[in-house]
Amino acid sequence: MDGLRFAFGTLTVFPARITRWDRDAARAGMLCAPLAGLTVGFFAAGLGGAFLALGSGPLLAAVVSTAVPAVLTRGLHLDGLADTADGLGSAKPAEDALRIMKQSDVGPFGVIVLLLVLLGQVAALSELYGEGWAHGAVGTALAATVARLALTHASRQGVPAARPEGLGAIVAATVPVRSATLSTAVVLVLLAATGLLFSPYDAVRNVLAAGAALAASAALLRRCVRRFGGVTGDVFGAVEETAVTTALVVLALG
Repeated sequence: MDGLRFAFGTLTVFPARITRWDRDAARAGMLCAPLAGLTVGFFAAGLGGAFLALGSGPLLAAVVSTAVPAVLTRGLHLDGLADTADGLGSAKPAEDALRIMKQSDVGPFGVIVLLLVLLGQVAALSELYGEGWAHGAVGTALAATVARLALTHASRQGVPAARPEGLGAIVAATVPVRSATLSTAVVLVLLAATGLLFSPYDAVRNVLAAGAALAASAALLRRCVRRFGGVTGDVFGAVEETAVTTALVVLALG
């Protein structure tokens, strides 16, 4: 329960009272992160489906499904994406880049990346909703779940924190590699089983989308660790949004 409270309390706006703020709770919380993502995905898919039922087109349903996760996370992941883009784009030493990321304003790199990422998510979801509500709903839930699984991997042992304080410091290097691997296997099996409800092709497409999302987020994570010396809360947001966008784009291309 401490892990669930930690996951929902830090990754969503749901009223989960965090009773423990230590590395043991953080480890359990990051292992529960995919559950928080699945919950957010269900709400996003449900509202998107409601708009379709009311007569909206796929594009409006896609916009709604993209907006719901932003609301349910207070926009923290999008803010982290923008800050990370500014830090990476600054070409300054790690200490200066981290200071840029901590500032409250958003620079040109952050604005451009935010715009392109949100446009990509809306466009991909519009394609999926165009195939039918079920495909859009599955895509929405899949992307949200896999994105939080990427946070589990970002918290695995061997990935240091860039700062001695903040969310990144409390969760960095808490998740054993074996536990992250087991969580990944469970998620992939569930995604494949969900795809089989439609066709064997959809099962393969779901797994490929998840794999591509994890690979893209891992590449960004490696870049950030080399650039900043470790992870921060902003890096976690960038990793999450990268995984969401990659998963949706791969599903749409499929």
